[in-house]
Amino acid sequence: MPGTQGHAAAEPPTERIAADLATVVGRLSRRLRTASPDSLLTPTQRTVLARLDTEGPATTAALARSEYVRPQSMRLTLGALEEQGFVARSPDPTDGRQSVMSITDSGRATLASVRAAKHGWLAQALASELDADERRTVAEAAALLERLVQK
Repeated sequence: MPGTQGHAAAEPPTERIAADLATVVGRLSRRLRTASPDSLLTPTQRTVLARLDTEGPATTAALARSEYVRPQSMRLTLGALEEQGFVARSPDPTDGRQSVMSITDSGRATLASVRAAKHGWLAQALASELDADERRTVAEAAALLERLVQK
C-alpha cells in the first residue's frame, strides 16, 4: 500500500515517550499506594523503611541526602516511624553527636505487609489483564526502566 511503508516502524519522539512514561508511572505509583489503604505508612515513611531494610542503618543526614529532602523533614519522618516502633535510634559509633537509625522487626513486618498488598494487587492485575506475550513485554520494560534509574 502506498504511503504506509515504514509508518508502522516509525519511532515516537523521545519527548512524547518521556511524557507518556512519566504519566503512567505516576498513575501506577498512586494506584499501588491505594492497594494497601489501611497501611500505617505514608509513601515517604515506606521509602525510608525500605532504604533502611535494604541498605542498613543510617544517620538522619545520610537518609535526607538519599531521599533528596531537608534534614528537618527527614527528622520528622524518622520521629513518626520511631513513635510507631518501626525504627530504633542508637549512638553513631564514629560520631557521638549523631544517631544511627535502623529498622526494627515491627518495621520490617509492616513493610512486608505493605509490599505484599501492592505486589498482590499488581500480580493479579498482570494475570487478569495481560496475556503471556504482554507480560513478557512488561518484564522487558521493567528491566529497561531499572537500567534508566541506575543512571
